[in-house]
Amino acid sequence: MTVIVLAAFCLYCWHVYGLLQRSDKKYDEAIKCYRNALKWDKDNLQILRDLSLLQIQMRDLEGYRETRYQLLQLRPAQRASWIGYAIAYHLLEDYEMAAKIIEEFRKTQQTSPDKVDYEYSELLLYQNQVLREAGLFREALEHLTTYEKQICDKLAVEETKGELLLSLERFEEAADVYNRLQERNPENWSYYHGLEKALKPASTEEKLKIYEEAWEKYPKGLVPLRLPLSFLSGDKFRECLDRYLRMNFSKGCPPVFTTLRSLYQDKEKVSIIEDLVVGFETSLRSSRMFSPDDDGKEEPPTTLLWVQYFLAQHYDQIGQHTMALDYINAAIESTPTLIELFLIKAKIYKHAGNIREAARWMDEAQALDTADRFINSKCAKYLLKAGLVKEAEEMCAKFTREGASAVENLNEMQCMWFQTECALAYKSMKKYGEALKKCHEIERHFVEITDDQFDFHTYCMRKMTLRSYVDLLKLEDVLRMHPFYFKASQTAIQIYLNLHDNPLTDDSKELQADTGNLTDKELKKLRNKQRRAQKKAQLEEEKKNAEKEKQLKNQKKKKEDDDEEIGGPKEELIPEKLARVENPLDEAVKFLTPLKNLVKNKIDTHLLAFEIYFRKEKYLLMLQSVKRAYAIDPDHPWLHQCLVRFFKGVSESKDLAESVSMVLKQEISRLFGESNAKSFNQAFLTKHFNSIPHRVAAAKMMFYLDPSTQKKAVELAIALDESLNNRNIQVLESLRDGSLGEAKETAELYRVECLKIYPYTLAFMPPGYEENMKIAVNGDVSTETEELANDM
Repeated sequence: MTVIVLAAFCLYCWHVYGLLQRSDKKYDEAIKCYRNALKWDKDNLQILRDLSLLQIQMRDLEGYRETRYQLLQLRPAQRASWIGYAIAYHLLEDYEMAAKIIEEFRKTQQTSPDKVDYEYSELLLYQNQVLREAGLFREALEHLTTYEKQICDKLAVEETKGELLLSLERFEEAADVYNRLQERNPENWSYYHGLEKALKPASTEEKLKIYEEAWEKYPKGLVPLRLPLSFLSGDKFRECLDRYLRMNFSKGCPPVFTTLRSLYQDKEKVSIIEDLVVGFETSLRSSRMFSPDDDGKEEPPTTLLWVQYFLAQHYDQIGQHTMALDYINAAIESTPTLIELFLIKAKIYKHAGNIREAARWMDEAQALDTADRFINSKCAKYLLKAGLVKEAEEMCAKFTREGASAVENLNEMQCMWFQTECALAYKSMKKYGEALKKCHEIERHFVEITDDQFDFHTYCMRKMTLRSYVDLLKLEDVLRMHPFYFKASQTAIQIYLNLHDNPLTDDSKELQADTGNLTDKELKKLRNKQRRAQKKAQLEEEKKNAEKEKQLKNQKKKKEDDDEEIGGPKEELIPEKLARVENPLDEAVKFLTPLKNLVKNKIDTHLLAFEIYFRKEKYLLMLQSVKRAYAIDPDHPWLHQCLVRFFKGVSESKDLAESVSMVLKQEISRLFGESNAKSFNQAFLTKHFNSIPHRVAAAKMMFYLDPSTQKKAVELAIALDESLNNRNIQVLESLRDGSLGEAKETAELYRVECLKIYPYTLAFMPPGYEENMKIAVNGDVSTETEELANDM
């Protein structure tokens, strides 16, 4: 009796301890506790269920399969036992076994063919999905045909049937299916592509005939007119484009340019688009018709407006920003209350390089409809890009929860676009602590999303949403491939690299050193300025404290509830502490690891890895990084700089083991055929002499390898010949940041020359212009400021 009591007590203790570990998100430890509990009672259903949930959460698929098998043996009559066991085989990619288990379970379900049963319908669709993934297309089609009446999702049946018939090369039947799908939705692009695969047109004419027939059936459809534009050319392209644009302009469809943007990779098509739409605009101005040859049907005044709207986007796309502004200004003059026009004007300024002016016009757009959340969010994003963080927060506060600060509310809602833009804004302002705080908040969001899947392991099997459940598991496995995570990680790594290269110093010592060289008059002026800034900061701090006290009561209870739900309070993110971390490179590696595992196809991942390992002097890991980057884009300018530094490091390092040095030199010779950094740099420059980014990379490395070549390197970088392509502001940044040596005078001369070529770009504006633009964005625009902006 004592032994039984002791066993029960041990079982209970281990189970409870496992539950505590699970509540703290320590899943590995919780699994160990459950396994110890099972030693005292191997057939305990509750513990086995809890263990299976943790195993699928941690993706221990082999262990999950074993646990589900035990549960199936103990409770063969329960639906969840069969489904869980089938999903285990499915995730292990043993599709045939999974399909057999589902079929055995399906046979036990007594369902009338005429009865509508959603859960049974989902089971059938999941079984069909497993058959398709197993490559059993014939069996999947027979299964779909047999149980078609019992499946509720008729659209899924038809779409799946079309894919299966194509896979089985039963093209006539597939064509019939896609024709029926077109009748349901003639605007779905995938149905037309499916019909193309089924009919297998041998020429462009036959392919075009498919779309002409569709257009006759659905004369109001835009897709049958749009899709041929991707494969037509010459006069046929012009004819089809003319018809497509007239229909859109007459209706007044704002997204028409977006649907045609993919065509802008073909210069010939761009020329035809411009010629055609400019002709429309000229004719509409004079006769209110698309063409003087038309049969007298006049267009409404709004048609000219949408043509100008399109032309503004067209010229913005091809980089002619002055023309784009002329057209959008003409449209605004005729209809000053249309929000879309101000949005495009803001975009033009953004693409032209003047984000301050872009933010001002986006603010104008937002003022036209303060109840539009999309415009509000867009305006906040532009303000952040312009470095106006406080104004962006105030803009977002119009739609966030009352009684809480906008920043905290957006963090609670996992509004990652806002936090990403905040991080980039703080980084550009050199507020590294604040930027890192936003990056860590985004990292926490992804951890929370991963943890949130736990509740779905039981819910989805209970509700039989099996297809969605498997998709969820696959999504969670690659969650950190998301662009938000990549951008946040990239920003954090760059900041940590900068903090390693330039550690933050004590501000008071720095100030004392600066003031030592000032005259009495300058010192007095500085002290007055500091006092005013201190008083202003104090007032702002008092205002913030008052707001915080007001919010504290509401937030305290919510925070306690949240902490209890997610397993305890999290460490507070303090910007000052984040910016003064002891080992920045180790922190950077934490952000890098998920990228190396999941975002291998982006060259930036491997180049960031190189920058970390270069500072750590890990030569074999450097070699691994450059090899992976070289496989993606061997001519990337940043990669070239990494390779030159790597070659120099290998040749000059005396601490390398002989075996390591031999491996490095062999791999360098095998991959790049050149181990001399100077000759490698010269060969790269010769190969890419007409590309500005490549010239700048070569110039930087020329100066890096031999500082006496500064004059030659600078001359190479600042060339502005018309034959050079891929222009950007990287040259000016390089002249200012010292990577080409001391070149402040050259930088100013280069800025003036660039301003002549790019008159709207903020980076090339004279000193003081940006401050005037800041006043303009805040709404206090003086006449003098407006004149200055117009003159520039």
